[in-house]
Formats: sequence, C-alpha cells, structure tokens
Amino acid sequence: MYWVFKTEPAECSMQDIMQASEPVLWFGVRNYQARNFLRDQVQIGDLVLIHHSSCAEVGLAGVATVTATGFADPTQFEVGNLYYDAKATAERWPWYAVSISPVRQFSRILSLAELRQQPELSAMTLLKKGNRLSVMPVTKAEFDLVLFLTST
Repeated sequence: MYWVFKTEPAECSMQDIMQASEPVLWFGVRNYQARNFLRDQVQIGDLVLIHHSSCAEVGLAGVATVTATGFADPTQFEVGNLYYDAKATAERWPWYAVSISPVRQFSRILSLAELRQQPELSAMTLLKKGNRLSVMPVTKAEFDLVLFLTST
C-alpha cells in the first residue's frame, strides 16, 4: 500500500529521515482514524510520501518505506512528553508508532497548489478540504503521478 505521513519539519523532516543512521520512529499520532491506519493497515514495505506541514514550504518532500509496524508509541508513557497519555498502560495502550527508512528526498517540495493542478489527483485524500489526518492512504495511481511530477 501507499501512504502520506504528515510531519512538521521542525520535529522530523525528510532531511532528518535521510540522514538517520537507523530507521526513524514515526510517533505522536493522536487521532483515532490515523491510529487505526497505523495499527491495522500499514505494513512493512509500504511506501510513504512524506508531507511537510506547518512550515514555510508545505508539500511533499520525499519517499520513505515502512520497516516496522504497529507497536506501542513509547512517547505515550513518558510523563512530561508532549504526547504523554496518562491513561496508557503497558497492558492497554491506545497509541501506535511505526518505523520508517528513507527511499529518496525530492529535489524540490511538491506543493499542494501544484498537486491540485492535476485532475488525476482530485480525489487524493491529502487534497480534500478540512483533512487534517497525519496518516492517509494513497492509491498507486496517485503515488505514481507524484513520482512522475517530481521527475519533471
């Protein structure tokens, strides 16, 4: 399968993923629908479009691959952590994380405005108004078109 993972580059950028010497922990998802994707559908080998948000250059920055699936997000247990959840226990925890490794960084950020110019991407979840999920499915056709756009 194919996914979009949203990130704020100040927390984890595509460049950070590229420079990591080991797989990067993808943590901090605190939306139940996005959590369900991580828990139930994201699989090892899935390809992920990394989307930078809440920054000067919003858009798709590169591709990563999933290297470990559906395990307890360790930040939910860390008192004082932004993602701490007082209700989480070792036996019953609500939040999941995955690990990802880099595939390639795009030579430029592919902006949402540029994506919206492509009629073939009109149904892409990332481009729907009001969509704020940090994990979203992408079709193979959408993924392939994004890769084509980054090669032109």
